Amino acid sequence: MDLFELTRALVDIESITENELRVGTYLYDYLSEMAASTKGVVERMPVAPNRFNVFAHWGDPVVTLSTHIDTVPPFFPSREDDTRIWGRGACDTKGIIASMLFAVRELLAEGARNVAVLFVVGEERNSLGAFEAAKHNRGSKYIINGEPTQNKLALGSKGALRCEIVAKGRMAHSAYPELGESAIEKLLDALEAIRKMPLPVDPVLGRSTLNIGTISGGRAPNVIPDHARAEIFVRLIDGGDSTREALRQVLGRKAEMQEVLAVPAVLLGSLPGFETDVVSFTTDIPAFGGSWGTPFLYGPGSILLAHTSEEHVPKQDLVNAVQTYKRLVKTLGSMHATN
Repeated sequence: MDLFELTRALVDIESITENELRVGTYLYDYLSEMAASTKGVVERMPVAPNRFNVFAHWGDPVVTLSTHIDTVPPFFPSREDDTRIWGRGACDTKGIIASMLFAVRELLAEGARNVAVLFVVGEERNSLGAFEAAKHNRGSKYIINGEPTQNKLALGSKGALRCEIVAKGRMAHSAYPELGESAIEKLLDALEAIRKMPLPVDPVLGRSTLNIGTISGGRAPNVIPDHARAEIFVRLIDGGDSTREALRQVLGRKAEMQEVLAVPAVLLGSLPGFETDVVSFTTDIPAFGGSWGTPFLYGPGSILLAHTSEEHVPKQDLVNAVQTYKRLVKTLGSMHATN
């Protein structure tokens, strides 16, 4: 199975978050066969019922290549043309997994050791797999996290603040609105205030952004609504404290804020000879908390295509990624050896 065939095989296994069992089993079996002839060790790291991370290592790991195995919905299978592979997860992150595996194969064939791979569940929702892996580090000194960065080392990635905005009212007959209190009108006022709220800016990561993702509420068109709810998602450029306080200030008594997820922004390092960029998305890196070593962020494909119906990855990006992952492992291994 070549690089492109492996990418397609992985894409064709549906692994929407919380349904990673089949792809996890596939990777465990693949790595077990690979390790049998290369003196590696493979293990399942339990996370939740029918959900586990897959970890494989050759010697004591100095560098760990890691990415997530779950995808967003909806699933659609792979196809390819002369230059691209299409399908859910093609760039986020099934093609990355394939590139990492082929990089490790070539490194082992060249006599390298002290390398590992860690594939985790749950990144697309709450980084559950990475949080669990952070409790069970294996001594790795560096972790290369795989996300679509267009084959550039990312100097930083934004964080995430996900909140529910909840408004409460009082039901009444819509013919007599003065007897009720509209939760939806309160929510609309709250969201308008949030939209006008200034957000912080960072010289490296740029400006923070906010998305109102869902709105729900009410009981019927002829009933004054007693409840309403919205979900918002803020892309943080810092730890989020100033944004939390700003949200509380603008909401006042209009609505309540319930924090669902908070991931701080991270600034990352560069390495000589590697092209760099800055990305606006959030990764598993904060969830690892440094337990798997100094983090770097790199991968083939464009994040602009991830989570879309047009998701695909250029074949040449995958080929280039194999060689760059090898260079990264060798570079970081040499750095560790000289320290």
